[in-house]
Amino acid sequence: MVAGTVILTVTGLVSRFIGFFYRIFLSNVFGAEGMGLYQLISPVLALSFSLTVSGIQTAISKYVASETSTHDYKSSFRTLWAGFVLAMALSAACAFGIYVYAEPIAAGLLLESRTAPLLRIIALSIPMASVHSCINGYFYGIRKTGIPAFSQLAEQVCRVGSVYLIYFICRKHGLTPTISFAVVGLVIGESASMIVSVVAILARAHQVFPAGGPVSAHTPSVFPAGQTPASLFFRRRQTARPLSSVITIYRRITGQLLQLAVPLSANRLVLNLLQSVEAIYIPNRLMAYGLSNADALSVYGVLTGMSLPLILFPSAITGSVSVLLLPIVSEADAGGNQNAVRRAIFTSIRCCLLLGFFCTALFLLFGRLAGRLLFHSELAGSFILTLSFICPFMYIASTLNSILNGLGKTIQTFLFSVVSLLLRLLFVFFAIPLYGIKGYLWGMLASQMLQTILCTVSALHVSRRTHRP
Repeated sequence: MVAGTVILTVTGLVSRFIGFFYRIFLSNVFGAEGMGLYQLISPVLALSFSLTVSGIQTAISKYVASETSTHDYKSSFRTLWAGFVLAMALSAACAFGIYVYAEPIAAGLLLESRTAPLLRIIALSIPMASVHSCINGYFYGIRKTGIPAFSQLAEQVCRVGSVYLIYFICRKHGLTPTISFAVVGLVIGESASMIVSVVAILARAHQVFPAGGPVSAHTPSVFPAGQTPASLFFRRRQTARPLSSVITIYRRITGQLLQLAVPLSANRLVLNLLQSVEAIYIPNRLMAYGLSNADALSVYGVLTGMSLPLILFPSAITGSVSVLLLPIVSEADAGGNQNAVRRAIFTSIRCCLLLGFFCTALFLLFGRLAGRLLFHSELAGSFILTLSFICPFMYIASTLNSILNGLGKTIQTFLFSVVSLLLRLLFVFFAIPLYGIKGYLWGMLASQMLQTILCTVSALHVSRRTHRP
């Protein structure tokens, strides 16, 4: 776990470091209103991920982990292939729908018609995201976190590098860059991540199923020595598995994947729908407060494109731990090692509190200065000061969520998230028109505190239940 956590943490910090300065660049080039438009397309991406591959990725990871634990490598690749075909079919349909209906989605869903060209561009990234998400699910299942980490880093480097390059080419030829270039960079980054993942899985397949013979006693070759897949296909068709048998196998695998993926995707879809309503209606409610459309988008852009990324920067550490805590805690619970579960709960709470209080103090001391120096915005500094108080609650909630999921409390964590989001939506619809963006910041703090309290109470109840003196 330690090695995997280090890999994910280091890569996450590097990626966030690059992304953080990339946000500074975008805000300086495109302004607060451009950042607001850029952030408005995020709900569509989140909903697309929920519909196409989020649950499938987790299902692939779970079944691959159980299959490779018994050295059943052929079944693990069948699982990956079945999930990949399913995700690609869904992502192709989703991308087509977004591309064709970009104008209605922009005007009716996002309440901003200027996002239509951006939606057409991001539609191209959805199948690519499905490819590398499925492959990453496989590598998480076999606990090789280096590949997902490297693909994440490649995505960030290529996305940022391509936008920088496009920007300087435009400046050289006297053209005015638009926020569309940032969305093009997103597509380029997804394609880079997909290429890295595909190369990695092909290398893995060659390692597990070498054409020249078995690599080890636990990695038997599919192809006899001296044979190739093509020669086997044409020369030994009489020994090949009947098509009906293959269809039966993949039908069974697909059914298993769907049985786990559908409820996971449904849960994530509900959460993303609530988050999308929140994101879409913040500018709308700011207009009800009295701001113009441009000013509302600017305030939204400063909050979500400048201040929040800085607040979320340290969460790369807790996020990496959370990814790896789920299978570890699940394994400890299944093995009856309840003391390990209890230690994980209390250690996580202590570490997250320490990190959270440190970050809160740091943002309180230097938040306003950071807003001026990094974003040239007093408003960004003001947001950072207010948002600094959510750090301890946010870090504890994210880590305890992962522990509770590992203990099978997925319905509880889902309900906790829904309740906290509904509370935040109440502030969006009723507090923002009265108090402006401050009403939303208060809502963020209240909802994060509520979710943390619910997760902590549930985790402490589990620790008391599992404690053995």
